[in-house]
Amino acid sequence: MIRKHMIFCGQVQGVGFRYRARYAAEGLGVTGWVRNEWDGTVQMEAQGTEKQINQLLKMINQGSYVRIDRIDTKLIPAVESERGFHVR
Repeated sequence: MIRKHMIFCGQVQGVGFRYRARYAAEGLGVTGWVRNEWDGTVQMEAQGTEKQINQLLKMINQGSYVRIDRIDTKLIPAVESERGFHVR
């Protein structure tokens, strides 16, 4: 189990990114959260296996209107007690 903190740059606000992320995460069993930032980026923390998180990213990027130009990613400590995936 790993946890990644990610900042997405590109056309990521106003295009259903956060709700697509929540839907995909729930289907894959990934926990964490996603939120819009004031600078036009989207921040997300996702926890699961490397394979689950990679699949989550593919599913988010497959949608129309979303255009991810860059993802800044870092590994962070897992949150053992976390349940679900939330839009903040």
